[in-house]
Amino acid sequence: MKFPVAIQLYTLRKEAEANLYATLKQVKAMGYDGVEFAGLYGHKPEEVRDMCADIGLIPLSAHVPYVDMVKDAEGVLSMYATIGCEYVVVPYLIPEHRPDSDQFPQVIENIRAIGEVANRLGLTLLYHNHDFEFMKLDGKYALDVLYESIPASLLQTELDTCWVNVGGEVPSEYLLKYSGRSPVLHLKDFVGEKSEDMYELIGIDKKAPARPANFAFRPVGYGKQDFPTILAAAEKAGVKWVVVEQDQPTKENTPLECADMSRKYLATIGC
Repeated sequence: MKFPVAIQLYTLRKEAEANLYATLKQVKAMGYDGVEFAGLYGHKPEEVRDMCADIGLIPLSAHVPYVDMVKDAEGVLSMYATIGCEYVVVPYLIPEHRPDSDQFPQVIENIRAIGEVANRLGLTLLYHNHDFEFMKLDGKYALDVLYESIPASLLQTELDTCWVNVGGEVPSEYLLKYSGRSPVLHLKDFVGEKSEDMYELIGIDKKAPARPANFAFRPVGYGKQDFPTILAAAEKAGVKWVVVEQDQPTKENTPLECADMSRKYLATIGC
């Protein structure tokens, strides 16, 4: 169960915006092996590449807005090839692109085309799910329809263990379904249950009501997820990297403290 561990920098977005280099140094000092980007915080790709090389972090992957990749896949993905990323990720779909919209078939075709561009640039395209992909389309989860519609050569998975759980599946069991197609796995912990307004917590729905009392993100190992079982399944599934993500910090800790808590917990279970 020994995996290299990266952190999704959305977890530390305010810190990265203020000083990316200093944030990357702190991430390295915590024991992280790599980073997954969510924007470049005003820096050129060459600058980010050099920061990672200087600090000793692997620029593993990047979450890249779907609409940006549709608009200019070659130009956008070239930036992450320059940085040295191995993976680029479709991170989120706005409501008009989700499975319950009439645009979803076109979204699938667009993702297929993005995967082709990624391959030409030496990158691998991943899809990062939330819970809305667990709605049924003709008796199948929309997420499964996506992966059935696009070959593994063009699209791999980046399953998010929190949202798989919220979507109604056991993360360790669902991960095994995609054995051999799951190079990167998101480790995310939480407490509470699904709530209609919980997307306010990930900073997407700005007009959503106040945070629901029964759903909150936690550092890895501090919520309800069974990570020893998840990591055992990850080993069987052929996962190469795990990525820590916490969309919002706990009230009593800063984002950096939460990131450190997650890394220390993973070390206690051999990761």
